[in-house]
Amino acid sequence: MTLGAAVNGCAGDAGTTKAKAACATGPVTVGYLPKLGTDPYMTTIRDGANDAASLIGGEVFYTAPSEATGAAQIPYVNQLIAKKVGAIVISGSDLNGAAAALKKARQAGITVISVDSDVAPDARSLFVNQAKSDELGSKMLDSMAELIGGKGEFAVLSSTETAVNQNAWIKDMKARLASDPKLQGMKLVTVAYGQEKADINAQKAKSLVQAYPNLKGIIVPAGIGLPAAAEALSQTGDLGRVKLTGLAPATLIKKYVRSGDVQDIWWNVRDLGSLSYYAAQALAQCKLEAKPGQKFSAGRLGTFTVGANGEVILGPAVVVTPANVEDFAF
Repeated sequence: MTLGAAVNGCAGDAGTTKAKAACATGPVTVGYLPKLGTDPYMTTIRDGANDAASLIGGEVFYTAPSEATGAAQIPYVNQLIAKKVGAIVISGSDLNGAAAALKKARQAGITVISVDSDVAPDARSLFVNQAKSDELGSKMLDSMAELIGGKGEFAVLSSTETAVNQNAWIKDMKARLASDPKLQGMKLVTVAYGQEKADINAQKAKSLVQAYPNLKGIIVPAGIGLPAAAEALSQTGDLGRVKLTGLAPATLIKKYVRSGDVQDIWWNVRDLGSLSYYAAQALAQCKLEAKPGQKFSAGRLGTFTVGANGEVILGPAVVVTPANVEDFAF
């Protein structure tokens, strides 16, 4: 990691606290801090970051807790500060849990951005999001409506009660259910939580089917949860009568998508990792200001623009169906 002389305000800020960081004179080490290190979604983000590092230099350092909580991420933020990385890319387990530690990192001159799941805006400069949050919630709801014919009871099986991205999607779903006449025949009966663990998601899926005998579908907006729920309901014979949709690596639920019992809202996760790395390096080297309207290049992915609240969008998500399931490598 190489740092040059301090330049005030070289990396503009989406939040209220502005860190006076030195501009790196070349590629830096970027510390990646996911919710859980073993989640294949997060390791694919890491692999995408390594792809970008091989092209533009620098290094990826990947470290993670064994529990998906903001508090569990704090020691790892401190580890990255002690390591003197040039940037931290975090997927927030909750909005504020690690915010104080991230602000400490910024005060130490470290660039901080979030990816996939946001943290408090004043604790980071950019949020690299896979797609617009309202688009994802709406697409999952549309997918559920298609699978159950626009009528009947459905549930949501989310990750944790504090998950920033899932909570935003659920909020959008509820608002649209209350206002869109096309969805008036659908009823959200409950929101359950799988705690980012496959076995708990499987158990919760079975419990939902038992607790709500008229249940027609479950939205599972979590990459660990959807495959686990599909497998569990397949084993009990409920899959098909109960349809599933949500977010998950397409390859993990391919056979269920092919059968028509499951749909998926997805994107190129490896590209999301690459984009976050390009953004982190651009900020650390003061080639980008985190202000709305600012643009930066992300190699083969193209040029991206910083939006409101420091958000950068990878692109539109796609509904995975039997017609296009083979297009997804993860």
